[in-house]
Amino acid sequence: MAEPTNVSEQHDYDVVVVGAGGSGLRAAIAAHEAGARTAIVCKSLLGKAHTVMAEGGIAAAMGNVWPEDNWQVHFRDTMRGGKMLNNWRMAQLHAQEAPERVWELEEWGALFDRTDEGKISQRDFGGHRYARLAHVGDRTGLEMIRTLQQRAVDLGIDVFMECTVTRLLLDGQRVAGAFGYWRETGSFLTFRAPAVVLATGGIGKSFQVTSNSWEYTGDGHAMALWAGASLLNMEFVQFHPTGMVWPPSVKGILITESVRGEGGVLRNSEGKRFMFDYIPEFFKAETADNEQEADAWYADHKNNRRPPELLPRDEVARAINSEIKAGRGSPHGGVFLDIASRRSAADIKRRLPSMYHQFKELGDVDITKEPMEVAPTCHYVMGGIEVDADTQAAKVSGLYAAGEVSGGMHGSNRLGGNSLSDLLVFGKRAGESAASYVAGLPSRPAISSRDVQAATDEALAPFSNPGGENPYAVMKDLQEHMQSLVGIIRKGEELELALKEIDRLKERAQHVSVKGSGRSYNPGWHTALDLRAMLTVSECIARAALERKESRGGHTRDDYPQTDPDWGKVNLVLRERRGVIEIAKQPLPVMPDDLKTLFEETH
Repeated sequence: MAEPTNVSEQHDYDVVVVGAGGSGLRAAIAAHEAGARTAIVCKSLLGKAHTVMAEGGIAAAMGNVWPEDNWQVHFRDTMRGGKMLNNWRMAQLHAQEAPERVWELEEWGALFDRTDEGKISQRDFGGHRYARLAHVGDRTGLEMIRTLQQRAVDLGIDVFMECTVTRLLLDGQRVAGAFGYWRETGSFLTFRAPAVVLATGGIGKSFQVTSNSWEYTGDGHAMALWAGASLLNMEFVQFHPTGMVWPPSVKGILITESVRGEGGVLRNSEGKRFMFDYIPEFFKAETADNEQEADAWYADHKNNRRPPELLPRDEVARAINSEIKAGRGSPHGGVFLDIASRRSAADIKRRLPSMYHQFKELGDVDITKEPMEVAPTCHYVMGGIEVDADTQAAKVSGLYAAGEVSGGMHGSNRLGGNSLSDLLVFGKRAGESAASYVAGLPSRPAISSRDVQAATDEALAPFSNPGGENPYAVMKDLQEHMQSLVGIIRKGEELELALKEIDRLKERAQHVSVKGSGRSYNPGWHTALDLRAMLTVSECIARAALERKESRGGHTRDDYPQTDPDWGKVNLVLRERRGVIEIAKQPLPVMPDDLKTLFEETH
């Protein structure tokens, strides 16, 4: 067969890791150390990953602050936070292996905050029974990326920066490689590799207000679906309770949960600490008559209660949303997050340095003197590629996934801090499994030049539609529809309308036109290519949200406000067949009896 046109580069590896956040770097390190010739391909620059945004800490039951903490308690917290829809085996492995992954980071040079005894410090976070987040001030994710990046560079792992992968290439029913392009020049390249690890992160750019940056267009989710893999529980989208709402230029930028973990409280426009109204069982009149006494009661820990601001994120986000809708919001459409009245200025600057500088420099707000205006922002998707719990293998041979792009670990709602430990635990497992798979292959798969040509033609299509749709206009309309119709509170008729609008947008996307004479430095072309994945994952989210007729975790139906026990027994699985996305119910994996007993405790 003749070589495809427009492809000037071809590279051969054993394992190609797509994505250079925490899970991608950890997977690449593991694959390399297992003997596989490994490459990292990242859409942006090495080090610019959303892992950096995870400021609060790494959840791991090391027992440094509370000796009573152990993996069983962490496992139980994770399952309860996910409303028992988690893959129990993933939650178990995560809780068991997270401490070792943290100590490993320390061995590689990570500099954690310390307790007075010199141990790694651990802080409170929402949904966790004990303080268990290992942290570096409020810059934990940055320190993780710095450490993993340095490790990968020291090992000599090849990195392809500012390179976007648009398609997985198959040989029959198994992975043969990947197709992509250099963002700077627009030239195409192929990777021949029997194993691909997807570590591409989330889908937040499909929504209008999000903490996610431009890279998060659901590429990995969509490419896996197109290649024949299945997606799991895409209806569960986490809206982080506290994103900036002022000034407009930084709307959606995350405010770490550490602010609440360090004692920050949420107040409405009347100055009322309103979270008690949404969880009355957490406030007991016989134990506290005022806010100060209540704080002391919660801090005691003997009652095993967390302050109401540290409830799981889905519950806090819904409470804030209710206050805003009731007309008790802040002037710019949020509520107030107050740390200034709770901590000294010196403490705030020492414990929350990034938050202090972020607000001072971007919003001219001094958080040591005045409250922040916050509101829920699209932050994380719990749904993702269906994988085997132990190996992270997808339903397509040679395909693996780790981090936010994989599904199952977090159930219907992720606890804060579990994302970073998830990256480490399952990034390592994915890399090792991919290397082991390649080592056991009797023969390597072959890339078809016909498939490469098809991927090339698909990428060039926007240049063949002069006078067509503006890709930015299509993207803007998609984001508005997802925000208003598939956002934090959902209704059946609005979800049906969203699916109709997505169908219209898919038709418009077929006719997008790219201005300019070439592919070099052409952001409109990048947007046109991103649209395919964004529309695919948006349809999956809306379709699954319409199908799940209950409210659970990151999925709230105004027309089905209760949690239904029958829905707690199934996952929703999405597949694509001949261009049509199909959805089906799938029973949850059965938890073994010895783990079930952990939920029988009453204290």
